[in-house]
Amino acid sequence: MEYRFTIADSFTPETLPMERLGDYVVALAKLLGEQANVHFRGIEAGSAVLVASVDPPAQPKVWDRVLAVRDGGGPSDARKAYGDLDEMLRKDNATGTLSDEAGGVVIPFPGRNRPEPLVYGPFREDGTIDGQLIRVGGKDETVPVHLRDGAIIHTGLICTPEIARRIAPHLYGPTLRVHGTGTWFRTEAGVWELRSFRISDFEVLDDAPLLEVVGKLRKVKGSDWSTVPDPVRTLLAERRGDEGAH
Repeated sequence: MEYRFTIADSFTPETLPMERLGDYVVALAKLLGEQANVHFRGIEAGSAVLVASVDPPAQPKVWDRVLAVRDGGGPSDARKAYGDLDEMLRKDNATGTLSDEAGGVVIPFPGRNRPEPLVYGPFREDGTIDGQLIRVGGKDETVPVHLRDGAIIHTGLICTPEIARRIAPHLYGPTLRVHGTGTWFRTEAGVWELRSFRISDFEVLDDAPLLEVVGKLRKVKGSDWSTVPDPVRTLLAERRGDEGAH
């Protein structure tokens, strides 16, 4: 049994970049599932048509999987693969279809014809962002800054050359807290996205572990920290992160 994924009104086999072909093949494999029994057979002439064959033992499972995705269900990885394929088609100004051996369309992909999602904004709000400085520099009057907070990389941050000169010595150093004004957008799904953040000032945070910080605070004469029943919880309520920057 074979399935054909057609990239319409955009590429031909001669113009489809190899890297982009790889992106489509990977996403198509995730859509079909049963990867040990699904094989890429090549590209057919005309529009770029990717052909995948399915070994007999896996054919019923693959068929049920693609039908479930068509009806809005199926496993989460299959639904994500559908969304990835459709987004690639949109970016390539194309539409697409997944067809069976008889040529019947099993799943249509609107691609470029998909309505743009509603986005609300911009909304501007003062705030702070914590992280380690991993990039600062540029030739313009607005200097790009990148901060790393664990696995998250904050980009879209900018500052003046004067602030850049002051913040640069902290590159790959201690955790910083930058203050400024962020520009936010809200997606149709209710997710807030930070598009830009203009830094007005920054401070260096103490990277000592929480327990060490608490010990120092309790030794300060006249401090009330010795009477706080759970100082660690209190500090965590004020600043994000366990055993992190304080």
